[in-house]
Amino acid sequence: MSTAVTTPVGRMAALARAEMVLFGRSKGTLVAALFVPLTLPFAMRSAVEELDLKDAGLSVGLVMLPAAIGFSLLFAVYSSLVSVFTARREELVLKRLRTGELRDAEVLAGAALPAVVTGFVQCVLLAVGCTVLLDLGAPSAPHLAVLGLLLGLSSSVTLAALTASFTRTVESAQVTTLPVLMITMLGSGVIVPLELLPDRLASVCELLPLTPVITLVRGGWSGDLSGTEALTAIATAVAWTVVAVFAVRRWFRWEPRR
Repeated sequence: MSTAVTTPVGRMAALARAEMVLFGRSKGTLVAALFVPLTLPFAMRSAVEELDLKDAGLSVGLVMLPAAIGFSLLFAVYSSLVSVFTARREELVLKRLRTGELRDAEVLAGAALPAVVTGFVQCVLLAVGCTVLLDLGAPSAPHLAVLGLLLGLSSSVTLAALTASFTRTVESAQVTTLPVLMITMLGSGVIVPLELLPDRLASVCELLPLTPVITLVRGGWSGDLSGTEALTAIATAVAWTVVAVFAVRRWFRWEPRR
């Protein structure tokens, strides 16, 4: 009698397919993941046009494109995954999955895959749309933009798992995600470019989780990012991911918070 052999990729794919079905049934998650990131960037266009961008060497397109990708990472990936991880934990799904062949990392990765794919596709579409509609042209250093997006996806997933560790219910996820959402939108260059902030404040904001992503994406299109600046941004993004992974391994809760 032959025994079926499963692989980590196969196990995560099976979990991702099941998660995709659940993802599609949640209207609230779908709205937050699909429509909010698509509408916010263009809703803020008039405000961006009023900023003094020329002195900073920026254009409306160079502000809005990274902002659009930032909104997608925050809402389509980070915010939606906090709700997903919390819901699956409270429903005992995560606990049951751990009793099978799936390892802890595979459980989280499989559950996160639909949101990650959604965020990736959305970011690509937003990048193409902004490039065409705002006359940006092709990116000067596409490898930086791609690397920034991949780093943004990984940090968004790990930060979502960490936030879910301290989230009691799906309803309270709307509260526990607020600090990251607000601080990131205001301080990572999503709404206001760091070039327009005071130097000391900008230096602090450069250390925020999403700032390296915005920096790399913008630098990928403008081509103005130096090698040192690119390496600094990459190191900051990797450091946040490593710290978040360590924190998740230590504090992530697999059983309901009673």
